[in-house]
Amino acid sequence: MTHSAVARAADGIEKTAEILAPAPMPVAGKISLVGFGRPALSEKLAAIGVPERELRMRVNQLWHWIYHRGAQSFDVMLNVSKTLRATLADAYSLDRPTIVSEQISVDGTRKWLIRMPPMGLHDKGAEIETVYIPESDRGTLCISSQVGCTLTCSFCHTGTQRLVRNLTAAEIVAQVMIARDRLGDWPGASRPTDGLVPDADRAVSNIVLMGMGEPLYNFDHVRDAMATVMDGDGLSLSRRRITLSTSGVVPMIEKAGNEIGSMLAISLHAVRDELRNELVPLNRKYPIKDLLDACRNYPGVSNARRITFEYVMLDGVNDTAADARELIRLLKGIPAKINLIPFNPWPGTKYKCSDWTRIEKFSDMIFNAGYASPVRTPRGRDILAACGQLKSETEKLRARARLMLDEGIGAEGVYAVGAGED
Repeated sequence: MTHSAVARAADGIEKTAEILAPAPMPVAGKISLVGFGRPALSEKLAAIGVPERELRMRVNQLWHWIYHRGAQSFDVMLNVSKTLRATLADAYSLDRPTIVSEQISVDGTRKWLIRMPPMGLHDKGAEIETVYIPESDRGTLCISSQVGCTLTCSFCHTGTQRLVRNLTAAEIVAQVMIARDRLGDWPGASRPTDGLVPDADRAVSNIVLMGMGEPLYNFDHVRDAMATVMDGDGLSLSRRRITLSTSGVVPMIEKAGNEIGSMLAISLHAVRDELRNELVPLNRKYPIKDLLDACRNYPGVSNARRITFEYVMLDGVNDTAADARELIRLLKGIPAKINLIPFNPWPGTKYKCSDWTRIEKFSDMIFNAGYASPVRTPRGRDILAACGQLKSETEKLRARARLMLDEGIGAEGVYAVGAGED
């Protein structure tokens, strides 16, 4: 195999059986309007000479075509004049970020490795992963808010990757657009047949901000992105179908409730500060008592809008009957459900998943205390798309490819090693 093939492997192209032909890169010099909110669209239209008196109407037209119809070309916008369509096409595009690869799990979970357009001279384009989890009656899209993460939670592989930068609001929205493109989730589009897609009106019916990064450390962009996603004239997902997950950035929780208003999930994982300091180091700054006080005061919290507490089950670490009793005590007075997550192992971790009997006992204790306590079914483990695993396989393959380039080993070695790993 040629040196260029090895270079492609080092650049993140995955095994042949999993690769999707990359989409074309955005046209050089043209800004894509995909992901922009109404104020930004208005600015872009004004910049190409659209009169101020027409801006609101033109924004509404573009909004319908981009976010309701999923248009990928200005040519299809038949209620927009030919002259304006040509002007738009000269100045802007409707390109999406590049899909580097798509993997489909045996359980139907899909994982996309997405490369964002370069943001500067020395930027090659940041990469993130987005995961789609289908059920028979719904489809949940897990989106990223940052490239990498700063929180270094000890059980999470994503947290071992350094923070590169925040995603822009447009890049967050673009993940939703890409998923709807790939799933045929626009009016008149065909659904794919190469995996489970719900037989429902919408393939993407729910969104969780549980991908790479801490959403509340990128608050402004997350807020603006969710405003676009929730806009009733476009993507039109309700606040009740969007869940923002945080590791506990206490000062931002009330602000998120007031300005985003989505459902809230808390990555709790421990009931004692000493242990949570290890599992979720952010706890040293915002301990459990402060975090739970913020949850009690979350705007709109009620039995109809319960807070989800995520609790990863770690063998011999946080899974005893005493832990369950303390969890029940801590959550007293908070409308809540507890989502128990079997630990998803990754290379080099010191943790193991609790055995199923212990997980069931833990769940039963919480349920008998009056809290819903579903055990999350692990999804996408075979493609490392499960909770805490995002981008780990991609980084591992790249590291091998770089090492083999340095040692002069052919790309056959890269694929042979990658293909044989779990």
